[in-house]
Amino acid sequence: MRVLVTGATGYIGGRLVPRLLDAGHDVRVLVRNPRKLQDVPWSDRVEVAEGDLQDADAVAEAVAGIEAVYYLAHAMGADGDFEQAERDAAQTMARVAHDAGVRRFVYLGGLHPDGDLSKHLRSRKEVGEILLGSGVPTVALQAGVVIGSGSTSFEMIRHLTDVLPWMPAPRWVRNRIQPIAVRDVLYYLVEALTIPADVNRTFDIGGPDVLRYGQMLNGYAVEAKLPQRPISVLPVLTPRLAAHWFNVVTPIPRKLATPIIESLQFECVQREHDIDDVIPQPEGGLTSYRRAVRLALTKMRKGEVETSWRNATLSSGSADPLPSDPDWAGHTVYVDDRKRHSSAPPEAVWSVVESIGGENGWYSFPLAWVARGWLDKIAGGVGLNRGRRDPKRLEQGDALDWWRVERLVRGRYLRLRAEFKSPGRAWLEMTVTPADDGGSDYHQRAVYFPQGLAGRLYWYGILPFHGVIFPGMVERITARAEREAHRTDSTQRNSTYQNDDAQPAHEEAA
Repeated sequence: MRVLVTGATGYIGGRLVPRLLDAGHDVRVLVRNPRKLQDVPWSDRVEVAEGDLQDADAVAEAVAGIEAVYYLAHAMGADGDFEQAERDAAQTMARVAHDAGVRRFVYLGGLHPDGDLSKHLRSRKEVGEILLGSGVPTVALQAGVVIGSGSTSFEMIRHLTDVLPWMPAPRWVRNRIQPIAVRDVLYYLVEALTIPADVNRTFDIGGPDVLRYGQMLNGYAVEAKLPQRPISVLPVLTPRLAAHWFNVVTPIPRKLATPIIESLQFECVQREHDIDDVIPQPEGGLTSYRRAVRLALTKMRKGEVETSWRNATLSSGSADPLPSDPDWAGHTVYVDDRKRHSSAPPEAVWSVVESIGGENGWYSFPLAWVARGWLDKIAGGVGLNRGRRDPKRLEQGDALDWWRVERLVRGRYLRLRAEFKSPGRAWLEMTVTPADDGGSDYHQRAVYFPQGLAGRLYWYGILPFHGVIFPGMVERITARAEREAHRTDSTQRNSTYQNDDAQPAHEEAA
């Protein structure tokens, strides 16, 4: 079939697209920023449509000639009235897809009970109802906690268990939950295209285990070969306080933790198993919780995490790209601009630049970076311990601690957009160019657009730290590259000498 996938840069969508391609479908993706797809391995196998889901013209262009639409976009970490934004986007898609003759919607929502819901669950439910009432036959799959390498739910469980020898927990730690492995979610999504064309309804999906959240935490501990953690229920931990607690203890920012914590106030268990009547279970059966954890840990150890919660762009940091220099006219902008020549070749300097951040650090005044990260966490931001997906290689759209890779020209240019909380917008650029003497020139530029008086005071307040951090970065990045280049040259020379000494016996005799 010809299918359109929305949310293709997200956790589920980024894994679904290659599986649809492998199943023989022609795939088009609708994204706001096509550059975020430039480094994904399947980018040259799909058609890319650019646009916003609330733009009817862009949606109409995207659904033209499409038979089925996967609706996977949602505003999990959004500010403001995200419910209205999700409602508007779903209504636009429903109307335009119906007029274009789309024959199937496939939607992924959340398991939920009847009655009052959290605003995120309520919004997820409403989006499903809009699609079900669109006149386009809709399969609305409803899943609970998704367990897989890089999923928000799994990362919350992992970090809580890894960090805390004893766990203070809210009352909902006793609620029953039916987790599902991400591989089984993807299986159901792909197979949803085989459901009879006239089916228009919701289906609950879940794994084979029904557990309490505390059991999930200790199930992870067993698979990670850690002692099981004692858990104490504290009635004072409201959802808001729990979100702050999760934000401090784990790398998950409060904006992403809050909707998950709110959903855990309810028991998330399948109420029906009708999915078995239209889609057979995967070969070998559904994946148990413990096996899902084991698979996720294996993927992490091998560095094979396809997508991650880190892909989520948080609205706390502006998603607007850095304006070009001519556009700065008439605006207040602060710039820290530094250059340094290095005897190391460009590839050596670039190797250090591309591996910056995460466990590799930022090459200058680590205490200042850590302190700024903790301040951001306390304020509900992403903090510094979000890390990086791969220790050596970056891709456009990657999260990098509190930055986002906004532009990447491999071997030459890296631009990072800040996602920390501040009264303004910030970017960090790093450029490597060849020098005439065989070395390289390293150019580093920090750019800050303040918002109001608070933004100006913020810049001048941190200026003393910048006077230490940025010069140190330039010096240590180039010095590290020169050491690595010298080490590589020494290794190559030693290898050459060893080869010269290892002459065949008949040559030595001659």
